[in-house]
Amino acid sequence: MSGLTFHTEGEPLRKEEKKVEYLELIYDLIFVYIIGRNNSLLHHVENGFVPGTTFLAYVLCSLAIIQIWNFSTYYINMHGRNGVRDHVALFLNMYLLYYIGEGTRLHWESFQNQYCVAWALILLNIGTQYAIELRSHREEPAVQRAIRRMMIVLYGEALLVLLAIPVYNRTGAALTAVPILYGIVMTRVFADDTKAELVDFTHLSERAMLYVVFTFGEMIIAIASYFEGDFTLSSVYFSLMCFLIVAGLFLCYELLYDRIIDREQKTTGIGYMIVHIFLLFGMNNLTTSLEFMRDEEVAVWPKTLFLVVSFVLYFACLFALQRYARRERSLCRRTVAPVVVLTLVFAGLMLLLRQHMRLNILLSVLYVGAIFLWILRFSREEPGAPEQD
Repeated sequence: MSGLTFHTEGEPLRKEEKKVEYLELIYDLIFVYIIGRNNSLLHHVENGFVPGTTFLAYVLCSLAIIQIWNFSTYYINMHGRNGVRDHVALFLNMYLLYYIGEGTRLHWESFQNQYCVAWALILLNIGTQYAIELRSHREEPAVQRAIRRMMIVLYGEALLVLLAIPVYNRTGAALTAVPILYGIVMTRVFADDTKAELVDFTHLSERAMLYVVFTFGEMIIAIASYFEGDFTLSSVYFSLMCFLIVAGLFLCYELLYDRIIDREQKTTGIGYMIVHIFLLFGMNNLTTSLEFMRDEEVAVWPKTLFLVVSFVLYFACLFALQRYARRERSLCRRTVAPVVVLTLVFAGLMLLLRQHMRLNILLSVLYVGAIFLWILRFSREEPGAPEQD
C-alpha cells in the first residue's frame, strides 16, 4: 500500500499519500452480502409489522457489522502497508464474516454461538494487528498510547461479546447491545483525549464514500420490485418516484463529499467514522422502508413512521458530517433552521396522509429534492461570506 513508510529506528515516521487498494475493495464486497442478510431480517412480518425481537436483532446486527468495517478501515488507514500480514488478516476476517452472515437469521438465537464467536475473533484479529504495531513505534509514545487505547476498545469489546454467550445460554438475556455500545462510547472517549498522529483523511473519507456507494448498490437492487408487475401508468408513477428518491439521496451525499467536505484537513477521523455508522444504518433502513411501501402486509402506520424516521436519521447524519466541511462551508443555526422546519412539515404531512400512497411517495420525492437543492445552493455560495453565528 502506498501509505506509511518506515525508516530506520530513531527516524521519524513519514506519512505519504495513501490510496485505496484493491485488497480493501475486495474486503468491502463481503459487506455487500452481509447488508443483504441484515435487511432480510425485516422481511418477516407479523400482525402488520416486524416483531420487536426481530427488529432488535436487525438493529444490533447492522450496527455490529458497520462497526467491524469501521475498526478494520481505521486500522488500515493508520498502519496498513498492503503486505502479507494485511492480506492474511483481512481474508481471515472475510472468512469469519461468512459465519456472521449465516448466523443472521430470523431464529437468531439458534445461531448466536457461531455469530458471537466469529464476531469476537474478528475483533481479536484487528486488536492483534494493533498489538504487533507497537514494535514499530517505540520512539513515538503518543502513537503507542493511541494503539494501546484501540487495543482496549477491541479486546474489551471482544471479551463482552464472548461473555454474552454463557449469559444468554443460562439466563436467556441477550446482551449483544452491550459490546456495541462499549465500542462506540470508548472510541469516542479516547478520541477526545488523544495526541496521536492524525489519520490520512483523504483515504479515510474515500473508504467511507465507497462503503456508502456499496450500500446504495443494495438499495438500487431492492427497488427493482417497483418495476415488477403490469406495465401501467400507476406502476410507472411509483417506480419513477422511488427511483427519484434513491437518486436524490445519492446526489445529496455526492455533493457533500465532492464540494463540502475538506478531505485534506488534519483530524483523528474517529468522529467521522462514528457518524458513518449511523448514516449507513439509516441507509439500510431506507432500503427496507422503500420495500415496505409496496408491501400490503405491512400496516400503513408503522411503515410510514419507519420511512420518516429513516429519512430523518439519514439527513441528520449527513448534516452532522458538516463538522468536517471546508471552513467557508461550515453550517450555522441560521442555515440549518429552514431544513429543520422543512423536516417537521414533511414528517407531519407524511403521517397525516399515510393512507394515500401516491401523495406519500410524492412528498418523499419533494422532500429529498428540496434537501438536495439546499445543499447544492449551499455548496455554490461564494466563499468568504460569514457562515458562523
